[in-house]
Amino acid sequence: MKFPTAKINGEGVPEITCKDLAGVSGVTIIDVRRPDEFTGELGHVEGAKLSTLETSFGADVNAWPRDATYVFVCRSGARSARATSYAQSLGFKEVYNLEGGMIAWNSEKLPTQK
Repeated sequence: MKFPTAKINGEGVPEITCKDLAGVSGVTIIDVRRPDEFTGELGHVEGAKLSTLETSFGADVNAWPRDATYVFVCRSGARSARATSYAQSLGFKEVYNLEGGMIAWNSEKLPTQK
């Protein structure tokens, strides 16, 4: 799946907004925060999978199909931008950073799980 409204940030990373992601199916959402953040105050996007950038992400990403669509999420968008860039470097084509992360998701009052 492609996001036609995606924009490229200053580091060459494709980004989508919370409104772009809300209600979309057919994408895998990967949250790259720590486990305590995933279940903490901001919660996480429903259906998101946890793959912590600092620990498990490097190994996890190598096991994922390269032809699927992934959206990476963190607290504010910085860590997930790094994850998106790394996935691009491994040959993933349909990878996106969630602009503003869970802070933006919550500010839009979109549903979360904790």
